[in-house]
This record gives sequence, C-alpha cells and structure tokens, in this order.
Amino acid sequence: MTMSERRTRPLSRGRRFDLRATAMSFALIAAALIAAGLAVRALAGVVQRRPVWGVVLLCVAVAAVLAHGRRRRRLSAARIARRAGEALEQATTTALDALDAPAPAPAPSAPAAPTGPYGEGALHTADAPGVPGVPGVPDYDALSPEEFEEAIAALCVRDGCSDVRVVGGAGDLGADVVGLSPGGHRLVIQCKRYGDDNKVGSQDLQRFGGTCFTVHEADVALVVTTSDFTAPAREYAEQCGITCVDRGGLLAWSADPARRPWAAGTGGADA
Repeated sequence: MTMSERRTRPLSRGRRFDLRATAMSFALIAAALIAAGLAVRALAGVVQRRPVWGVVLLCVAVAAVLAHGRRRRRLSAARIARRAGEALEQATTTALDALDAPAPAPAPSAPAAPTGPYGEGALHTADAPGVPGVPGVPDYDALSPEEFEEAIAALCVRDGCSDVRVVGGAGDLGADVVGLSPGGHRLVIQCKRYGDDNKVGSQDLQRFGGTCFTVHEADVALVVTTSDFTAPAREYAEQCGITCVDRGGLLAWSADPARRPWAAGTGGADA
C-alpha cells in the first residue's frame, strides 16, 4: 500500500530572538532605575532643605523628557528612563553645589558708639555744657535723670571705685548706682536731679533708708542731688547714717577728686 507524501510548511523567517540584546536592554533599564533612585534620594534631601528647589528640579526633568520626546524616531523605554535619570542627576548635582557653596561674608559693621560716660569713654558728661566759673564740671541741670545717674557713676569710676553699675529704673528699690569704693566698701547711691525750688524731703530719705542697708547691703549710702535737702531730711539721714550730697557738695566733688563723699561714711578710710 502506497502512502501519499505529506508536504511540510516551511518555517517563517521572522526576527530571531537575540538573548544578548535583551540582556543588555534589561541591564540598561536597571542602571537607569538605579540612577533615578539615587537622584530621587538626593532630590528628597534638597527639597527638605529648600522646597523651592524641588519645583525647579521637577520642571527641569519634565523639560528634558519633553525635549527628547520631540525627536522623530521613537525612543525605547530604556532610553527614556536612562535620559530622565541623567537629567535628574545633573539637576540635583547643580542644586547640591549651590547649597554647599559658602555664603558671602557679611560686610563689617561700624563699631558701636559708647553708651555711657563710665567704662570705655565718656559720653554725656563730656558733651554737656559746663558750669560757668568751674572748669571741667558739667552742667548737671542740662542732663536728663538717666544721664545724671551715668554722670555720678562716672565720678565714682574717676575716683577709683570698681564694679560700678547704673541700676536705676523700675523696681530699683531706691538704688540708682552701686559699686565698690577703693577701700572695698559697698556703695549704694540714690540720685535726685531736682530743680532749685524742689528740695529732697524726709519721705525720700525714709524710703531710701528702708532699703539701702537691709536690701542692698550698703556699707555706705549716699543721696546725691542737684538741689538741697530739707532740715527733717538731714536729721533723718544723720540718724540712719546716710550721707547727703547737695548741689554745693556735688560741684566740689566734681571739681576735686579728693572730695570723695563716701569718705565720711567710712571714717576717712577711703579719703
């Protein structure tokens, strides 16, 4: 029995599977994804420090992808991923370089002017008009109460006192100037810049006497005024051991450093 011969269909000669090209494609995709991941990680740090840079980098990446997409030939997924990763990486590097760049050094500012007459250089007492007929003595009537306190502190520093501070103000409990005399005695001074028709009364002395020794622990307490004291005020001061320095005593002290008013309260030890 004869069997008919069966024809076989020839195999189509289509595109052959290239393992090598496929492996290269996957390798390129993996490399692009790794680069993109590193770029995104760096970008996250930039965005956290500078949110505006995040928007800028995103715009750069989108613009780079669109620019390459306008080419006539179609790009493979591997090329798009690779070039997008390169664009992100380049933009991130530029942003990091800008952030790491040292900030410009600020321009040197002019030194501040002295703020008081004691310490480093005089201010108010040197600029104030002098008393006619008394060389070197400022016109205390032309000073504000705050400037008057600074002027008294300047006299203390001039005559050898240390740790001199102006503490007058709200809640000072009567103390305007404090310091240590050359002999180490603690000075507590209240300053009264009054006019000639306004004398320091006994109530002023009583308020100061209630705090100068018990609160401020003064060894020597002084009340210095540009005016004068009433008779009851002087009597109270003598009973409590407070030294009163009136206008005449202030001008004498200003003109002669040897006229240290605290010497009377130390028995002449600081004379």
